[in-house]
Amino acid sequence: MSFLTIVYALLFYAATAILTLGLAYRIAVFAKTPAPLKIPTTPAPVTRTGVVLRLFREVAFFESLFKGSKWTWIFSWMFHLGLLLVLVRHVRYFVDPVPMPLVLIQPFGVYAGFAMVAGLAGLWARRFLVDRVRYISAPSDHLMLLLLLLIGFSGLMMKFVSHTDIVMVKQFFRGLIEFDWHNLPLDFPLIVHLTLVATLMIIFPFSKLLHAPGVFFSPTRNQVDNPREKRHIARWAKKLEE
Repeated sequence: MSFLTIVYALLFYAATAILTLGLAYRIAVFAKTPAPLKIPTTPAPVTRTGVVLRLFREVAFFESLFKGSKWTWIFSWMFHLGLLLVLVRHVRYFVDPVPMPLVLIQPFGVYAGFAMVAGLAGLWARRFLVDRVRYISAPSDHLMLLLLLLIGFSGLMMKFVSHTDIVMVKQFFRGLIEFDWHNLPLDFPLIVHLTLVATLMIIFPFSKLLHAPGVFFSPTRNQVDNPREKRHIARWAKKLEE
């Protein structure tokens, strides 16, 4: 077994642990953070069912972004939809046999990579071309977009420029799951791609990408607009009253 295989096996074990534990911790913090005020963004639903539908529209269609900026919505939806299809396509590296739905989605997942990269390029260009966005953009915003773009580029390069042995790649990741390690192909684009993916996994719980789970805990989105019908008391305030 090559030294590089051992290094990347340990790297992905560590990255998976950091991603899982970090996300669990941050979600627990979100869940425990008090919401002392009734602050749903109006017009807001007046029933819990309406809140669920609103969150669904926000997560699936980026409703508020569509109302705010059509161009940003287009690029953002391209990126997120492309990323979703790419992630679903990559499931084939972890399961055996591959289910028929995953087989059928493979061609769409390949070209979704182009949509993902195009969406990211548009979102990054926005941070340079729109004055108010450029003013509030921090170096971390640019570095995160660059990291995601490089992941997309390196993945497309493996598909269309420098092919790698995907059978060996699948054996490597299946071996990580089964604790039966197999050699990793020593292809430069693959090594770059895996290094970037592991980096993303490690920094995800500490980055602005936490808006993914965070949207479900946003009081402007998850609160019912019923301040007249029901008094809103935060959990910590209820304890004081008791």
